[in-house]
Amino acid sequence: MDMLKIIIHPEVQSLRLYAGVQLLLEKQVSTSAHGLGCELGSFKTPTGLFRICEKIGDGNPAETVYRGRKPVGDIDPSKTDADLIMSRILWLDGREPHNANTRSRFIYIHGTNQAELVGSPASHGCIRMRNADVIELFEIVDVGTEVEIVS
Repeated sequence: MDMLKIIIHPEVQSLRLYAGVQLLLEKQVSTSAHGLGCELGSFKTPTGLFRICEKIGDGNPAETVYRGRKPVGDIDPSKTDADLIMSRILWLDGREPHNANTRSRFIYIHGTNQAELVGSPASHGCIRMRNADVIELFEIVDVGTEVEIVS
């Protein structure tokens, strides 16, 4: 199979997974409600080139909620308005000087309990996906997969 690459288009809130030039997967996402940017503490979605540096959640149920990248079982996602990190985590590492702080900003592609907001900018910097969608993506990509977030 050709090299995999994820391209995220914030202007249309989409994520596309390619193998070479072949489109394998296209899903809606939710990028930051605060816009695009790489500044520490900005709650913006960073742009540029990244790689997946860690995959978290393999084999866990889709309803799994994470705190500090550890699964916790004491939260019912239907009973909270909080923005929860759910199902799977693909942790991003910036590959360029302007986004080199991405890993330390804890920017992920992850599942959410706010699926109704997917398709519009609503996150606090991460790339949110519906839980079934991020699980599907998680099963295909590996650590090291390239990611581009287009500005």
